[in-house]
Amino acid sequence: MTAALIGFGLVLILVLVRLPIVFAMALVGTLGFAYERGGAIFSERGLKAAMSMVGRQITDTAQDYGLSVVPLFILMGLFVNKGGMARELYAVSNAFLGHFRGGIAMATVAACGGFSAICGSSLATAATMSKVAMPEMRRYGYSDGLSTASIAAGGTLGILIPPSVILVIYGLLTETSIGKLFMAGILPGLIGIFFYLLAVRFTVWRKPDAGPAGERTNWMGRLAALRSVWAVLLLFFLVIGGLYGALDVYPLNLTFSPTEAAGMGAAGAFLIALSRGGLTIKSTFEVLQETAFTSAALFSVLIGAQIFSNFVNLAGLPEALIALVTAYDVAPFTVILMILCIYIILGCVFESLSMLLLTVPIFFPLVTSLGYDPIWFGIVVVVVTEISLITPPVGLNVFILKGVVGDVSTGTIFKGVTPFWIADLFRLALIVLIPWIALVLPEQMGALGH
Repeated sequence: MTAALIGFGLVLILVLVRLPIVFAMALVGTLGFAYERGGAIFSERGLKAAMSMVGRQITDTAQDYGLSVVPLFILMGLFVNKGGMARELYAVSNAFLGHFRGGIAMATVAACGGFSAICGSSLATAATMSKVAMPEMRRYGYSDGLSTASIAAGGTLGILIPPSVILVIYGLLTETSIGKLFMAGILPGLIGIFFYLLAVRFTVWRKPDAGPAGERTNWMGRLAALRSVWAVLLLFFLVIGGLYGALDVYPLNLTFSPTEAAGMGAAGAFLIALSRGGLTIKSTFEVLQETAFTSAALFSVLIGAQIFSNFVNLAGLPEALIALVTAYDVAPFTVILMILCIYIILGCVFESLSMLLLTVPIFFPLVTSLGYDPIWFGIVVVVVTEISLITPPVGLNVFILKGVVGDVSTGTIFKGVTPFWIADLFRLALIVLIPWIALVLPEQMGALGH
């Protein structure tokens, strides 16, 4: 346990001195594994064992069929972006909400939620919606703080509302049903949208000039906007409906595995983008290239995390934590609160995927040994990870927005986003205290035999 804790501390130090997280985890994991196997870091026996483990881990990850779902969902999200579906979702949301005070910011949050349902990436959601919503909010005189905050916070929904790449990786790490994890993310995602709308209302209540009311759209305009999102609804139904058996009726009789659902979603998004003229040979190549680069980066971090996880497991940290909790008779709920505090602190330093990969192998055995549902814990982890995307000093969604918008300071964005991450803390408390919110839909899915 001591060696594992030292290793964990070394990873933190290396990250703080700006060594990329993948190299920090891989380096500490390799040297720690060598120490555990050989009794010394640079012993010949230990280094041979460590190199063998690293080679095996890289090979196993590259050959893991389950991981093919990750690049397929990334590809789907990029084709969705090329198909212009984000603009249609924003138009629908704005038609129904834009006439309220702060309504355009609320429409942005709602559109982010809809885009998340066909994208699966928080960073892509934030980057895309900033190009769609920011000009409109500036046209109506919205403050930069509220405008950027609504996009940054709305973007975090991309890792919770299915399909979600983060939930896929959690499912693969813990051998938990990806379909049930997707189902479990729906209600917390909808609650997140509702709480973010309340955060917008709170902001404009405190500063009415931060979000002036927009123009009211008549019902004919609203119906026209609704008709324009048929492609979004069709794509969502194809992916999620096929995954949960909604298409398993005559004459279709289709049921998809997660990988098949991702493949169908990528193909559907490609056809939609192609039919709308959003793709050329050049842009298609750029999409494929970006998918390859993003997938390679994700797999690199995953391999580094698994190397570190092998060291931690060999050192016996998960078993030691379980024994410690048992010996001191700590209440299970107290353990959960301690884990959440650790996540919130780490979220101020680590980006979301790295934090999940670094901690889940340690905490998952402990949480399940206490009798908690692994699906519920997955949703809790993802909600905490969402909070880390908009909290200083890392806040990746904030820095993505800074890069896209350019003329708004990170301080302004972080100040504007404060009501949103406070709303996230309330949502987290709700899910922790009422696990039914995350588990009711997966239980219904199990009852139907899916």
